[in-house]
Amino acid sequence: MLYHDSYDAEYRDPIGPVPAGASVTIRFLCDEAEHVTLRTWDGGEARYPMQQTREHLFESTILVPEKPMLFWYDFIIHRPGGDTRYGTSYDQLGGVGACYEVQPSSYQITVYDPAYQTPEFLRHAVVYQIFPDRFFRDEKAGHPGRSRKIKVAHPEAVFHKKWDEAPFLDPDPVTGDNRALDFFGGTLRGIAEKLDELQELGVTVLYLNPIFRARTNHRYDTGDYAEIDPILGDRKAFDGLIRAAKARGMRVMLDGVFSHTGSDSLYFNRYGRYDSLGAYQSTESPYYPWYTFEQYPDRYRTWWGFDTLPAVNKENADYQRYLLDPEDGILPRWVKKGACGWRLDVVDELPMPLVSAMRHAVKQADPEAVLLGEVWEDASNKVSYGALRSYCLGDSLDSVMNYPLRDAILAYLNGGTAEHFAETMETLRENYPRDVFYNLMNIIGTHDTARALTVLGVMSEDWKKSRDERAHYELPPDRLETAKRRLRLAAVIQFTMPGSPTIYYGDEAGRQGFEDPFNRRTYPWGAEDREILAFYRRLCEVRADSETLRRGELRFDTGENDALLRYERTLGRSRIIVLVNRSRQGVRTGVNALYALDLLTQKEFDCEDSSGIEITVPAETAYLLRCFGSAE
Repeated sequence: MLYHDSYDAEYRDPIGPVPAGASVTIRFLCDEAEHVTLRTWDGGEARYPMQQTREHLFESTILVPEKPMLFWYDFIIHRPGGDTRYGTSYDQLGGVGACYEVQPSSYQITVYDPAYQTPEFLRHAVVYQIFPDRFFRDEKAGHPGRSRKIKVAHPEAVFHKKWDEAPFLDPDPVTGDNRALDFFGGTLRGIAEKLDELQELGVTVLYLNPIFRARTNHRYDTGDYAEIDPILGDRKAFDGLIRAAKARGMRVMLDGVFSHTGSDSLYFNRYGRYDSLGAYQSTESPYYPWYTFEQYPDRYRTWWGFDTLPAVNKENADYQRYLLDPEDGILPRWVKKGACGWRLDVVDELPMPLVSAMRHAVKQADPEAVLLGEVWEDASNKVSYGALRSYCLGDSLDSVMNYPLRDAILAYLNGGTAEHFAETMETLRENYPRDVFYNLMNIIGTHDTARALTVLGVMSEDWKKSRDERAHYELPPDRLETAKRRLRLAAVIQFTMPGSPTIYYGDEAGRQGFEDPFNRRTYPWGAEDREILAFYRRLCEVRADSETLRRGELRFDTGENDALLRYERTLGRSRIIVLVNRSRQGVRTGVNALYALDLLTQKEFDCEDSSGIEITVPAETAYLLRCFGSAE
């Protein structure tokens, strides 16, 4: 037998990431050899003969490197017939490993800076993501299309007359990308007007998609990092939102797009709409070195081939000063004006030294400010543009958007196994320092994904519909009811995992929609799905009242039934068991407790004898059980 389980402290102690310079004890079970070698890699190879501590169990205690990095290990089993190699599982999720005929995939240990700390507020937060143009319009300001200032800044903009209209589908004839020049006129003052409703929901952090002047409604084509888009308001409106949020104990996080700018910008100024000498206009422009021209002025490096998004030379010292200068750099400037931090768009396209410098600049402005990144994969070992980028070593991000959780939730609810869900989360816990793992932005939907309700309700053939058909698609009643049941299950998982549950505006109100621009419809004020909204409100209440859900340990208990996802959160003597049944029939399970209370419905469960409580979890139902006592 050959066996090692990196999730089990019997075989790796401590499990998970460790601070630089720490010692780690690694054990290997083997009844087929007299000698086992532990092989490690930290940029160079080292081999350690493992000592046999008891029958068939080999052990080695090693010191990890003194500097933060990813550290790797695997095993060589020496047998008379030849050596066998043993490494991490074939799916590279860690846990129980596998034998290889050649050099195996190694186990990862994340070695982080011992001084690494992340803002405390984020792990207790409920985050609410807002696409500013589509949340709420400040009616007192009048229709934005009539403002002269807005007409000058947005000469191509088309404004919807009705709030509940569908966004326009206006594909660029060359790229096919939606041009995103239609606006509904949501404003910062409009957001401020709705803070009472958001506070009642339980929101503590507002994450705003870009608010700076830009050509499009999504504003990921930044025109001026120092100016609020006039459709949204002005500096006074921003200050008012910050004050109003602070008065309610809420924070505001901004979205920063620093891998590219808009071609219609102060810096590039292709269309001459800014009072500046842009890089497109003259090689004498102070911004010319920010960009890379292949044939001046019309051929230049772009973000993913879109000529409206010229890529920035991120190594340029002047560009970096513009972002990072402690007195007036863009990142510290907006933190000083009241933002609680930044979410970095496509952070994997920024050089790691720049991300580290961003962290320093933000923390210098406010030690409690957060720097969070858009990473769709495991952020500890992301490979991008041929380079390994680890955002969990203590020198860059505080945390990331938790797309792996989203993927795991959707996979489980669409027929996947509870065991695979648990493996995905265990891998993140094994690779992320605790401060990162408990600060993850736990998402189900974002501006870059189809609406959660749609994803959970559509049939596979619905994705094959034409783009125009998808623009107007609504789930039929039977599929809508299925989707709502699944959304409740998804939200329970989202709110009970370590990290900050993040609600994409309108998901809690039953908003539907396929991909961009259909996932960016306006918030349905007055037409919310009250049942879903009440459920989200209850989840926010439960989490706010439970330190166990915010800070407690996580332990999975799988294998009983593929359809039943079961895990436990514990803090001291407090114990909450989460039971999620995705199947269309009830699942019976035992709970080691004398009494349990479902925190969602207040339903009570009593122990009938000393063996514990037997519970049947109904079809497509979740229980969130606060447990008292233990059976004998």
